[in-house]
Amino acid sequence: MPSDAQVFIIDDDAAMRDSLEFLLGISGFAVRSFEAAAQFLSAAPHLGFGCLVTDIRMPQIDGIELLKRLNAAGVKLPAIVMTGHGDVPLAVEAMKLGAIDVLEKPFEDERLLRALRTALDRGADARDLPSAAEGLDARLASLSPRERQVMQALVSGRANTAIARECDISPRAVEVYRASVMAKMQAADLSDLARLAMRSGALGG
Repeated sequence: MPSDAQVFIIDDDAAMRDSLEFLLGISGFAVRSFEAAAQFLSAAPHLGFGCLVTDIRMPQIDGIELLKRLNAAGVKLPAIVMTGHGDVPLAVEAMKLGAIDVLEKPFEDERLLRALRTALDRGADARDLPSAAEGLDARLASLSPRERQVMQALVSGRANTAIARECDISPRAVEVYRASVMAKMQAADLSDLARLAMRSGALGG
């Protein structure tokens, strides 16, 4: 991890900012926090290298709009997006905009720390990406056509009952396929599944 790397936290929830600042501070990260995306955008041109950790739902400028504006401005910072339950479609959109990871709240501290280290070291780890991609391809290939259909419906945010109607199967069968998809893709939660599906190309561009 570069010695001058910083973590930029953007969240309108003061308690969440304080919690993240404490966790990252004792874990050895240099941290700057912002209560609004507009505040961060004003400071962005003067900030050094680092990783952005932003909530997806914020007033005025949300996490999706923030990523769009950074892309338009040519600001290249790795981004980790935090989502709430039921934000899977937004998580997919964040991945399409370049977010390298999506964490569904509540998430384990170690998962965030791992994601940050990966983000900040991604240049040094670039040579490992082909083998990682091959492993993901193998996971995707292990899915049956029905499992892949269920996965695509899940990461589109559809409920089990809607998936059952669409696939002409019972809600119980959807639960079975869902559990199988999560296990085969080695996904921790639906946001993680969305991230893996995006990286594998299963959702298209």
